[in-house]
Amino acid sequence: MSLTSDVVARPQTAVPISYDQRRHASAGDRPGSWMALAFRLESALPLDHVPRAWAAVVARHGTLRTRFVDGSDGLDLQAVDVTIGDWQHHPAREDESTRAVVRRVLDATCRPFGTPSHRLCVVLPDPGDDDPRPVLVVAADHCHLDMWSLLVLLRDLRTCLSDLVAGREPGAGLPPAEPFAEHTRRLAAQDAAPADVTARWADVLAHGGGSLPRFPLPLGDVSTPRAEVVEVRDVLDADGLDALEKRAADHGVRITALALAEVAAATRDLSGQPLRAVFPVHSRHEPVWHGSVGWFITNSVLECGEVTPAACAAALRESLALGSYPLAPILGHLDRELSPPGMFALSWLDTRRLPSVPDGLDVQYVSAVICTDGVMAWFLAGDSGLHVRCRYPDTPEARQSVPQWLDAIGRRLRDTTAP
Repeated sequence: MSLTSDVVARPQTAVPISYDQRRHASAGDRPGSWMALAFRLESALPLDHVPRAWAAVVARHGTLRTRFVDGSDGLDLQAVDVTIGDWQHHPAREDESTRAVVRRVLDATCRPFGTPSHRLCVVLPDPGDDDPRPVLVVAADHCHLDMWSLLVLLRDLRTCLSDLVAGREPGAGLPPAEPFAEHTRRLAAQDAAPADVTARWADVLAHGGGSLPRFPLPLGDVSTPRAEVVEVRDVLDADGLDALEKRAADHGVRITALALAEVAAATRDLSGQPLRAVFPVHSRHEPVWHGSVGWFITNSVLECGEVTPAACAAALRESLALGSYPLAPILGHLDRELSPPGMFALSWLDTRRLPSVPDGLDVQYVSAVICTDGVMAWFLAGDSGLHVRCRYPDTPEARQSVPQWLDAIGRRLRDTTAP
């Protein structure tokens, strides 16, 4: 079941739209663009407190009280009042799994133009299940959050629930949360990017024929999106990740640079081309944003012409610089031409740097099932080691080339950390 919401627009309350939000919402209303986090509810926290706790969380974060609409001059983002309603039951269809039911609900509600585009669901265990604790699923369209934001929502929701159990006002002890709209305003007020940054973006796009980088190995016909294939690889265990960090220190670089050097070497060996990829970077540079919810991620580009750790460290620094300035003045005129079929993106995320999660909650990230025409690889470093999750189109060519690329990366990283 899930919590319903009522939304009432506030008159004449336009909210600034970030560059990435605009590109995302301009693609239109659609399913499958949401992000979600599932976790167990402690047995001591009554389920009947959840609606009031969730209402307190929504009241804390401005982006959860906005909605996208088609305005007279294009896309608008409105401030709204959100009232949390009652539980709505979602019976499973014949032969439909619980996970499929959750995805169906989130596809219907957590959309770019949803009103609102967030949802809280609860999955009640069947009698006799090994773990009798309910599972809460917190989800929203990507317009309004990133992975870090999901962990902020988990923290805030658990805090508000604990407050209600103790007879306190929910969330009263949490620090104030700055709205994402203020981050958008401040970014827009920054000075324009220096000439060398603008010129570098022009070079990157010229190399791609006016588009962002493509995956360098065969993907077959991706002129239209195909059903996705998702692979998850356990590349290094905790000891292996520790060894990788020590090797990186020996080279005088961070672990990200050393890992990317191995990715670049595998890419060069298989394709004969340097590693070029879209590279998401975050913009939570100031502590004031650490407890806020929003889309604090923007896209940059990574280009590793050489495969040494030092060269990849320099490439990382350049990528961070390219993503540190407002992109609308640089790329806004190109609109959606930037994302070609076969686009290639890499993401590095060290979950140890994200807000901490207590043990025992069985936290899981829940993803939509989509069609895709490109390759996206997430490298996730954490307490259990280094993992890679890769999404690519289901074509015969991609089913051969992408696993081959992942195999080569895994071998190189394991060889690098071998005693």
